[in-house]
Amino acid sequence: MRTVLAVLVLAAAGSVRAGAEEPLLRVRLLANAESVDLVAGGRSLRVEAAADGLRVDGRPVGSRHRMPPAGPYRVAHRPYRGEIEILRTEKGLEVINEIPLEAYVAATLLGEVSPSWGQQALRAQAVASRTYALHRRARAGDKPWHLEADTSAQVYLGIEGEAPWAWQATDATRGEYLAWRGEPILAAFHGTAGGRTASAAEVWGRTLPYLVSVEVPGEEASPDSRWRAWVSRGELEKIAAAMGRPVGSLAEVRVLAETPSGRVAEVALVGSDGQTRVSGRALRRALGATRLRSTRFRVRPEPTGFVFLGSGYGHGVGMSQWGARVLARRGVPYRRILAHFYPGTELRQLSALAPAAFPAAPAAGAR
Repeated sequence: MRTVLAVLVLAAAGSVRAGAEEPLLRVRLLANAESVDLVAGGRSLRVEAAADGLRVDGRPVGSRHRMPPAGPYRVAHRPYRGEIEILRTEKGLEVINEIPLEAYVAATLLGEVSPSWGQQALRAQAVASRTYALHRRARAGDKPWHLEADTSAQVYLGIEGEAPWAWQATDATRGEYLAWRGEPILAAFHGTAGGRTASAAEVWGRTLPYLVSVEVPGEEASPDSRWRAWVSRGELEKIAAAMGRPVGSLAEVRVLAETPSGRVAEVALVGSDGQTRVSGRALRRALGATRLRSTRFRVRPEPTGFVFLGSGYGHGVGMSQWGARVLARRGVPYRRILAHFYPGTELRQLSALAPAAFPAAPAAGAR
């Protein structure tokens, strides 16, 4: 596809400082699309990629088009507040939603936690989500967007996520973020740790003083505290071959090394034609993150395959969302929950932000 420049020049985000106006976040809703249908004010619009840029209902508009501020807009059957911008790239269309920070935070909570977990757990998640968004925004560089709308960043549900309880947790922590040496931290979080979180160094090879391994008590009630996944020998043989390291007829899956927090660092796939070494993270990616829920597992052979017996869900770094739930139910306030999972950080106030830009929408349903 012919390349058409569609670069939005952003002002450098810089440091977060007191007194700043509420930041705007740019969230990429869709990428690499050939076309997109939008609905605004009861009117449907179709935007298509063309050799000369974009066409809106057949009308050429250049390589970048900002929709009139007449929202909310419905994009791919989901409503969004804020503004919508569409960019033409060499791979197709990118649809970006520009939204005030606090409205974004409220719209992420339903996709990350359950309202039944209690306000202290929800407030901890709101601060973590806000901090993560600010961290990404400050490091976006010249990219035309700051965050993705899915699990590669945070699950952003637009208006459908704006439940009253989500706004309550957002407003109760309005403008609060976690800082290390004055800057918003990489506030990583995950579903369940399996009893102990992992450090950033052991998972990503990057030492961050506030992302260290800590114990997480009380996770036994989590549905991800104990899990199992069966994988056939043939599937693992195909994975080895796809990695360019075929092993023939697979005979054994052997854990070779574990990280300090008990996660699998490396496994050996042993077969009739030799063996190959695969990192635990690479094996999880190949099998799927919802299937092999974490790298905290052991392997048991069966006649036609292997059973992976594991604990935890996610990469294991930062705040365990289930662990936050447990602490909240024990009466631990959200500030102490955050201090447990992000030790050494400082809880700061972004600014005296104005009241919520948008009213809370009715709950869209249980998580």
